[in-house]
Amino acid sequence: MKALKSDWLTDNNIAFWEEFLENEVLKKYPQAHICLLRPSMTFLLMKNKDTAVVRSALPNFSQYTHIFLPVNDNRNVAQAEGGSHWSLLLVSIIDGVAFHYDSLDGANNNEAWEASKRLSSVLGKPLRFHYLSECPQQENSSDCGVFVCIIMRHLLVKRLLAVNAGEKISMSMAHKAIDSIGARKEMLKIIESFRREGERRRLTPNNTPPRIE
Repeated sequence: MKALKSDWLTDNNIAFWEEFLENEVLKKYPQAHICLLRPSMTFLLMKNKDTAVVRSALPNFSQYTHIFLPVNDNRNVAQAEGGSHWSLLLVSIIDGVAFHYDSLDGANNNEAWEASKRLSSVLGKPLRFHYLSECPQQENSSDCGVFVCIIMRHLLVKRLLAVNAGEKISMSMAHKAIDSIGARKEMLKIIESFRREGERRRLTPNNTPPRIE
């Protein structure tokens, strides 16, 4: 909660956001085959060079058309929640392209390229790496994770889920403004609503019918 208010987002913050999108968005589109890979799995993909071991630990990507990967610049495998910057990699398996969105002028290009190269090995197919320089840019040193979360939702809802299968769509983020302060407030509100709902369920006996507020 503290990180969401004004600090650098952690692995858990981003993983929660991905779970929220899966449950609140993707469940409404059963025909979509989109994977939101957790930060810890992206880190495993990047740091473990044993492709067979990594492939066994990751989801079966043969059932997916697209994969979202939060990328972190942590180079120390012994340091939990390390690094200093987040960016987002969106891989279109069906098109063989890895799109990189970085809110700090491509600071994570090397890490994202490494992630796409490792994923290419796991998939057993080539991926073209494409850095989108028109990505919205953060104005401080702590909003990178927030940008990853909001860009992820925008690309998921406004692009991938907004078109029919087979249609071509631009993955550019040009002219997209991101309100990081508003985004942090939204995330905190979502967490609070889940907390209240969990508390309500805990206090409501199972045999009590739901009541209208």
